[in-house]
Amino acid sequence: MRLIIASDIHGSAQSAQRVINKAKANDKIILLGDIYNHGPRNPLPEGWAPMELAELLNKNKDRLRVIFGNCDSEVDRMISEFPFKKSLTLKLDGITLFFSHGHKFNIENPPKNLAAGSAVFYGHFHIPFIKEKDGLFFINPGSCALPFQNFPKTYAIYDNGKITILDFNDNVIIGNSLN
Repeated sequence: MRLIIASDIHGSAQSAQRVINKAKANDKIILLGDIYNHGPRNPLPEGWAPMELAELLNKNKDRLRVIFGNCDSEVDRMISEFPFKKSLTLKLDGITLFFSHGHKFNIENPPKNLAAGSAVFYGHFHIPFIKEKDGLFFINPGSCALPFQNFPKTYAIYDNGKITILDFNDNVIIGNSLN
C-alpha cells in the first residue's frame, strides 16, 4: 500500500487539494495534524479556507487517516465526517509505522516499545527530514502549507519501504529506504 503523508495544512484548502492530487486511486492519505486552524503564532496560509477544506476532506474521508494536532480543536471534529486519532500504528512491508502530530512524540521523545527499524512519522515542526536515531527512523514531511526555514511546501510518500519527501513540483527533497 502506498501512503501520501502530509502535515500542518493549517486551513489551506489549496494545499490540501495539491496533496490529494498527488494521491493515486488506491493510495491512503495520512494527515499528521493541525488541519483547519492556523494557530496564533502562524500567519494565514495561502488558500486559507477552513470550511472549503472541510468539504474537500469530507469528500475524501474514505481515503483519509487524520491525526489530532496541537492546533486542532473539538469544533474541528464537528465539521469533519472522519475521526481524528491521537496516533496511528500500521504494519506495512514488515515495518512498524507510527504516526503522531509531533508535539508529544518526536525524535527527542520517541514512543515507547517500538522495535528497531520502526519508523516514527510526525509534523509539528514544519521542517522536512529523515533521521535515524537509536535504531528508529524519524520522518517529518515538513508542511504542505506553512513551511519553515525557507523550505518549499512538502509532503511524503511511503511506498514499499521507501520514504520520499517531495515538493509540489515533484522535486525530491529527501529520500531514504527503511529496509
